[in-house]
Amino acid sequence: MVMPDVVRSGGAVREASVPPLVPAPRGGSLADIPYENVRRAPDAVVISRKLPDGSWQDMTAAAFAEDVGTLARGLVAEGLMPGDRIAIMARTSYAWTVLDFAAWAAGLVTVPVYPTSSAFQTRWILQDSGAIACVVQDAAQAALVRQERRQLSQLTHLWELHDGGLDRLREAGAGVGPDVLAERRGALTPDSLATLSYTSGTTGRPKGCALTHGNFFAEVDNAISLLYPLFMADSKEPASILLFLPLSHIFGRMVSIACLRARVRLGHAPSVETEALLSDLAAFRPTFLLAIPYVLEKVYNTARAKAERMGRASSFDRAARVARRYGEALEAAEHGTGPGPSALLRTTRALYDPLVHRRIRTALGGRVKYAICGGSPLGRRLASFYAGVGVEIFEGYGLTETTAAATCTPPRRPRMGTVGWPIPGTAVRIADDGEILLRGGHVFAGYWDAERGVPVPEHDRDGWFATGDLGALDDEGYLTITGRKKDVIITTGGKSVAPAPLEDWLRAHPLISQCMVTGDNRPYITALLTLDPDGLAHWREMRRKRAAPTGPEAEEEDLRVVLQRAVDEVNRLVSRAESIRRFLVLTTDFTERNGHLTPSRKLRRDEITRDFADEIAKMYER
Repeated sequence: MVMPDVVRSGGAVREASVPPLVPAPRGGSLADIPYENVRRAPDAVVISRKLPDGSWQDMTAAAFAEDVGTLARGLVAEGLMPGDRIAIMARTSYAWTVLDFAAWAAGLVTVPVYPTSSAFQTRWILQDSGAIACVVQDAAQAALVRQERRQLSQLTHLWELHDGGLDRLREAGAGVGPDVLAERRGALTPDSLATLSYTSGTTGRPKGCALTHGNFFAEVDNAISLLYPLFMADSKEPASILLFLPLSHIFGRMVSIACLRARVRLGHAPSVETEALLSDLAAFRPTFLLAIPYVLEKVYNTARAKAERMGRASSFDRAARVARRYGEALEAAEHGTGPGPSALLRTTRALYDPLVHRRIRTALGGRVKYAICGGSPLGRRLASFYAGVGVEIFEGYGLTETTAAATCTPPRRPRMGTVGWPIPGTAVRIADDGEILLRGGHVFAGYWDAERGVPVPEHDRDGWFATGDLGALDDEGYLTITGRKKDVIITTGGKSVAPAPLEDWLRAHPLISQCMVTGDNRPYITALLTLDPDGLAHWREMRRKRAAPTGPEAEEEDLRVVLQRAVDEVNRLVSRAESIRRFLVLTTDFTERNGHLTPSRKLRRDEITRDFADEIAKMYER
């Protein structure tokens, strides 16, 4: 394994870089992937589609390439020309993936739109990108787009998945010959624009990130080589993944492309709701997952709640402690700082494995050995727990602007609490003010300029892109994220506080759904909390079993005590000036629908601060 090269300055590591593992392609595009798979392994299973009865039907590389070509010819028949933008507004599904590749095969540029986007957000993206075609999930989304058509004069095509839109496209392409697609594919190069992927808009209007085919190759080819245990299956089970994160988000999209590039069996699940997702995982039985901390926390909290209902909470907690110690011992051994799990720890873990640990693995489908986790820090507690139950976590960090991951945990060398090393072909630099700067072949071409119809580069003269995130590098090149530059809170006492770590720690509590830390230009730090409905229902059930005092006032006081204990635990990790002095529980959750979360579950701080100004003010009343 290639260790990062590090550069020190002023007693600290200021830069870390890893050379690429795979040379950049000199020609071709993502459109070639399905056809290259046919050439190399036509009978390999690359996708499984969920049937109405809940079973899964395998699709070979040859069958997938045929469907890609059929749809691509339909797009050509409808008059779409090379370079035209086509928007996709749909849930995670086979249709999303096949449309993506069909659009590229026709020489088009895809524009993801979150299926939960508002009318304003949808109009803005369609307008800014200049999309002339749009594919939507259902009638409700079609109506949403139609009501904006007056301001979308360039939009000439609209297809609806639930209304047989893809089948009509397949039929339309019957008269288009294969030479047309070959010509369009042949005109694409690594420098050709592949997608306009819009940011989630935490700082205002979403910005279109212009990502080229070469950006994706730099990302996925090096990620596949780095994460060989996932993509190349180091066991008898063929590698497979059930993708449930939105394909509108660059994280899920990159992994989808990487799976097809590596011919890993790919399945799609449209929902992250706990019951539906666990059912799909049990039926598909993937070997690895792409997840965000929210999902892994939900699995853990659901298992713990089930154990408590069965009167086995103490056993679960002991098993969890054993798993965490085991995971930490594995980490120490892999870094040469410890001997690994002791004989006693191995024996204890074996005792708890069928009682607790195996149940966690079963909830994930029974065959999961690895999970890629991003979006926000997972934390040592959960990372060590999952490692201890037999699921190795690869944490990563990246942005839409970097085609997803810029750093990732290297195989067999985890450092919990960090987001790993630079992925091969990437350099990470820490600026004087702590901002993370990135450079590499996966860094985007620039933000889309709608007026000129070209991307405007955002790099400095040396190719460095300023992320807006804050971080630090250790002596071996591991990156730790410490916050968002613009989110740093400065109290009236002059103390700078990064809210994200406090928020992440509190969100890990089973009763807490969301948390926003406040205190900018205030005398001390406070927090707005929202409650998790499942966690609250379970807490109430357990409280009744304990025959606790009844009545809303007694329940509210007990809840306050539990939440205060959670806040106190978090405060132990920071200085007095950084600690949360007061908190307030809101009666409504932060959601994407009410405008308080982005589609990738990031806080819209300005909107929350505006909508709950009175509640925030109360926490500063004497």
